[in-house]
Amino acid sequence: MFAGSDAGAERAAIAYTILGCCALTDVNPVEHLADVLPELARRPQLADVTDLLPHAWKPARDLHTNR
Repeated sequence: MFAGSDAGAERAAIAYTILGCCALTDVNPVEHLADVLPELARRPQLADVTDLLPHAWKPARDLHTNR
């Protein structure tokens, strides 16, 4: 696969990792990103974001929405 640059390849790897984690945890990636991206913008730069990973995000979302 051609990414154009090392930085582009790193960004693509991050995106594919997030999408792969969503697939493994049965999380809709569009719903996940729509919820997580604004939350990332609100948090301080060095804040802990492990609760936003797909495997942790889904149970919290389900609890919040009673799914």
